[in-house]
This record gives sequence, structure tokens and C-alpha cells, in this order.
Amino acid sequence: DKATDPSIPEENWECIQQFCAQVNASTEGPSLALRLLAHKIQSPQEREALHALTVLETCVNNCGDRFHCEIAKFRFLNELIKVLSPKYYGIWSSEKVKLRVTEVIFSWTVWFPQEVKIRDAYQMLKKQGIVKEDPKLPEDKILPPPSPRPQNSIFDTDEEKSKLLARLLKSTHPEDLQAANHLIQSVVREEQEKSARVSRRVNTISEVSENVKHMGELLENYKRQELSPADQETLQTLFQRCEKLRPLLFRLASEAVADDEVLAEILQANDKLMQALGQYRQVVSSQ
Repeated sequence: DKATDPSIPEENWECIQQFCAQVNASTEGPSLALRLLAHKIQSPQEREALHALTVLETCVNNCGDRFHCEIAKFRFLNELIKVLSPKYYGIWSSEKVKLRVTEVIFSWTVWFPQEVKIRDAYQMLKKQGIVKEDPKLPEDKILPPPSPRPQNSIFDTDEEKSKLLARLLKSTHPEDLQAANHLIQSVVREEQEKSARVSRRVNTISEVSENVKHMGELLENYKRQELSPADQETLQTLFQRCEKLRPLLFRLASEAVADDEVLAEILQANDKLMQALGQYRQVVSSQ
């Protein structure tokens, strides 16, 4: 109650730290803490809900694996979703609270990529239109890197950045915490850009495969002069789309020069595409 007291405008960090200590002191601490925090986050008083979210993020940062396991369960995630959903408390929850809850869940998808339930919950919110787009995390917000970090953390691939982040987060100097925030933000942006590139590559290669297959089937019918006017139009549209996919594959290949396996996959798709385009020209011109 003291850590989330709505009559106090600023966070009571002494009480928040004491709360974290209580969580760590008991085997039931994480599950009990989250039941209490869920109730406070759903409070109609905006300041109480925001204070509770600060306590939640601080616990994520200081209460270890047992706490991380509990936040990744649907039992707790559903309580956060209720704050956003118009079927529950989303009707009267303030926009500031709803944005903060969205930021919290989104940041967990980045920090805990191995937790499928968190990702599923967030994707469900996007699919239902409750979350329109990924939130832009505020510059003054320090994301809660777990302690200890889980396997597959985005910092695992860069030991130097990982050590720097650990040192900055242990500091009590405001400028060091601000530097930690900027470091986290830059790494998250890099990870998001990397995910976008992977998604682009997967979608493009999948489209190439589907178009090549469909074109092959239509060309066989074309050769037998069994193609309807509508299918002939479809065939031409597919050819034009495949022509536009060529520069996309070229750009993907230039981005993947350092990864032999990915580059081989792109070049294989390009070979299939070129064969399909060549076959189209040969069949159509002969007719």
C-alpha cells in the first residue's frame, strides 16, 4: 500500500525496494506479489495504477527467475490484458495507464523472447486491434533487464555491451542510468530492425515460392491451350509480380552477405524465380 500510495506524486523507492525484498524472502513471494500488483494496476485511480506498474517493473529487474516465471503465465498476463480490453476495465482505464501496460508487455517480448505466452498475449492484443502498433518506448524509460538474464537475451550475442550494461545499471549516478537507458534503447532498435529484415526475407522467399509454383501450373495449361482469358490475365499478373521480386531478392542478398546459410537460401529462391521467368518468356513467345 505504501509503495503504490496514490496520495504521493513521486515513487517511494524505499518502500519499493522493501517490497522487492519481501518478494525474494518467500517461496510464495512472486505469486502473492503479482496477485496484489494486479489488483493495484487495475485501480480506477491513475496514480495508484502507475505506481503499481513501477513496482512491477522493479520486481522484474530485481526478483529473478521465479518472478519471471510468474509474469509469463496467462493467469497474470490476463490481468494486464483486462486493463486494456474494452470488455473489462479498458473502458474506464486512463490512456496513460493503458499505454504503460502496453509498453510493459511489449518490453517483455523483447527481454524474454523464449516466453511464448507473453508473445502470444501481445500478438492477440494486436490481432484484436486493441494495440494498433508497437509502442515507442520513452527515452527516459529504463527497460527492466532481468537479473540474472535469461538465455537468448538480446545481450547474449554481445559480451562487451552486456558487461557495460551490467556496470551502468549497478551505478547510483543518474548519468550512468541514462547511459544504460540509451544503450538498451539502441540494442532494442537493432533487434527490431533485425526482426523486420528476417520477416521481410521469409515473406519474400515464401511469395517467390508460391508465385513460381502457380506460374508453372498455369504455363502447363497455356501450352495445352487450356487457359481461360481470366487465367491468362492471372498469368501475366504473376509474371509482372515476379519481375518486381527480382530487385527485392537482390537487396536481401546484399544484406545477407555475412551469413552463408541465409545467402544460399536467397540465391536458391532467385534461381527458381529466374527459371520461371525464362520459362514464361519461352512458352508465351512460342505461342
